Amino acid sequence: MAEPFETIPVDTLQVACDGGGGALGHPRIFMTIRPVEGHVECPYCSRRYELKKDALAHASGH
Repeated sequence: MAEPFETIPVDTLQVACDGGGGALGHPRIFMTIRPVEGHVECPYCSRRYELKKDALAHASGH
């Protein structure tokens, strides 16, 4: 399994990726992290968005 291009910790289940780099990026896409998996990978640039360990607890108010 290849290593992700970049790992980005996030606080929400909804993330958007445009590849960064302005015109050198890719079309902006929106992805949803499934809590069971805890991450999602961009199909364009392979950036991996990982849900922070305490993100769901803060979002639900626990």
